[in-house]
Amino acid sequence: METVESHQVVIAGGGPTGLMLAAELALAGTDAVIVERRADQEVEGARAGGVHSRTLEVWDQRGVAEQFLAAGKTMQITGFAGIPLDMSDFPSRHPYSLALRQGDIERILAGWVLDELGVPIQRGREVTGFTQEAGGVVVRLSDGPTLEADYLVGCDGGRSLVRRAAGIGFPGWDPSVSSLIAEVEVDERPEPSLRYTEEGTQAVGPIGDGSKVRVVVTERYEGNGGGTARGEPTLDDVRRALVAHWGNDFGVHSPSWISRFTDMTRQAEAYRAGRVLLAGDAAHIHYPVGGQGLGTGVQDAVNLGWKLAQVVKGVSPETLLDTYHTERHPVAARVLQNTMAQTALTRRDARMDALRGTMAELLGMDEPRRRFAGMISGLDIQYDLGPAGSSPGHPLVGRRMPDLDLATAAGPRRVFELLHEARPVLLGFGTAFDSAPRAEQVRVVAATHTLAHDGAWQLPVLGPVPAPEAVLIRPDGYVAWAGSAGSPEVGLREALGRWFGPGAAEAS
Repeated sequence: METVESHQVVIAGGGPTGLMLAAELALAGTDAVIVERRADQEVEGARAGGVHSRTLEVWDQRGVAEQFLAAGKTMQITGFAGIPLDMSDFPSRHPYSLALRQGDIERILAGWVLDELGVPIQRGREVTGFTQEAGGVVVRLSDGPTLEADYLVGCDGGRSLVRRAAGIGFPGWDPSVSSLIAEVEVDERPEPSLRYTEEGTQAVGPIGDGSKVRVVVTERYEGNGGGTARGEPTLDDVRRALVAHWGNDFGVHSPSWISRFTDMTRQAEAYRAGRVLLAGDAAHIHYPVGGQGLGTGVQDAVNLGWKLAQVVKGVSPETLLDTYHTERHPVAARVLQNTMAQTALTRRDARMDALRGTMAELLGMDEPRRRFAGMISGLDIQYDLGPAGSSPGHPLVGRRMPDLDLATAAGPRRVFELLHEARPVLLGFGTAFDSAPRAEQVRVVAATHTLAHDGAWQLPVLGPVPAPEAVLIRPDGYVAWAGSAGSPEVGLREALGRWFGPGAAEAS
């Protein structure tokens, strides 16, 4: 009799989102497996070229940020439709973006997740279907076998089979423009050039010191039904585009890759259908202007991972998974809206030029600059955690916890260091907790003092907020509860039970 392989979680797709989710589950002690169609981690065609500040903070929370920083280049490249947004004055250890190609990002993630954390991956396979049952999911693979799991997570991209098979709608907007992008060799090295036309962005520029260049050409969409315009792109398409915009094809030859993408913008109606969940491009797609896609997927994974682990282990009820959609769906909806606005602003005619000039003037002012930079970087996110278990009115609740320098009994620590194990942390500043949680579920840390604990903490966009007496930090780095002076434990027991299960609220 054939033995069916079983795991607690099957992850369909081994890109950045799938790898990050696998890391979160592994850190939480959950048995997960990745199913990936590629035979190796090589990235096909044009993909992301970097990440913004909040994604770097997320990696810092797990102790791996330095690997990415060493491989890339930090830059002030946050912007809105090409309008620069300097965020060097933001209160973050990473007040910048990181230029790093997706291939390198995946290589570093894979080394951490597959080699260090030991998450298994089944390469050369795809999820082709599944059946939900009362106690789990039976997952069918492309080469015949099946896997059994408690949950299936679709991280399988914009054309997600998991999403379609789950019957989850994917409403949105059809394409209006199509972008041709390529890396090719040239006989005649062009000068870097960036132009905006009625169609959108046109760019050509050398890569390094050799004969290779990158070409980006945008044209009006001519396809239908969500496909790519004019079929699969060819080297002749690149030549024609170069001649049309620069009057010279620069002798292009030997393409490394050529691809085409559109500004199709869609979002899953639901991020969960029973025991099936979606993350990353499987849940939302948009034009890459602003460079927010990869980071949004990574942050989906970090929001979902600890919740899914707790449900699988029976620590929390299944309803905890509903907060994944509640929290992350509005974040991606906002990304979709701002990318559509940016796409419109990259087109050029007299009226659009006037609008763009007005936006540039507006974003040159400090308050609008901070607000837009916070949005693009992800540093302004505040989840609506509702009234239950929160300290009413405290502005920290639902926001990222600042990476403060702490002095503890174990020596100097940063807040993000306390999150390396992806466990919740109850952090007190001179507060002795009467209802301290079980130590095996929540890490309790007493900070004797902190240089930043001077009556106010600085948050991106929001500015100074009152320093609390204590905070309950979720594994994803967001504040679940904050204790105020005079009533430092009001709502703590409720917050512990809501986010980390009934057992976490029992005194240890």
